Amino acid sequence: MFDIAVIGAGPAGASAALFTAKAGKKTLLIDNDKSITKRAWIRNHYGVKEITGPDLITTGKQQAAEFGAELIEDTVENIVKTDSGFKIETEKQSFEAKQVIIATGVATQLAENIGLKTKPGTEPRIKTVLEVDANGKTNIDGIWAAGTIAGVSVHTIITAGDGAKVAINVLSELNGERYVDHDILQA
Repeated sequence: MFDIAVIGAGPAGASAALFTAKAGKKTLLIDNDKSITKRAWIRNHYGVKEITGPDLITTGKQQAAEFGAELIEDTVENIVKTDSGFKIETEKQSFEAKQVIIATGVATQLAENIGLKTKPGTEPRIKTVLEVDANGKTNIDGIWAAGTIAGVSVHTIITAGDGAKVAINVLSELNGERYVDHDILQA
């Protein structure tokens, strides 16, 4: 069983998986390779002069994997609550996880099908987002949302930050105390 399953490996999902894997949690990152970020040319990231969307996604997935996240390319079709967490059913197989982070960008069908509450989006061309609290919790205990699907701006630097924020909140809940991740430059 995974501690955390992240659905979607765009900026929000890969960032969330990077944080949870780096924190030592058994992390599953499921991606269907359909992120809208793959069409982006990015020149507004702090600390990065410019990068293509495909390169940003590849780098994010690689970073999460380097910290131990297991990356699966597949499409999630259903999420079912179990006694110990959730069963995540994909086109090809199924997995179990204690917590789930949904970071599927503009794709809301899965979330709506499993009963997550939605509301109108406020960004141009984003019609529907999930109702989440300030920590990223949805109306189903143990399912969180991050990035565009959680109602934050579609800008990749913002969705990546939101993925990190939600991951920190999930880690804090799992650990029973506030989780902080700071690496120190070694002289």
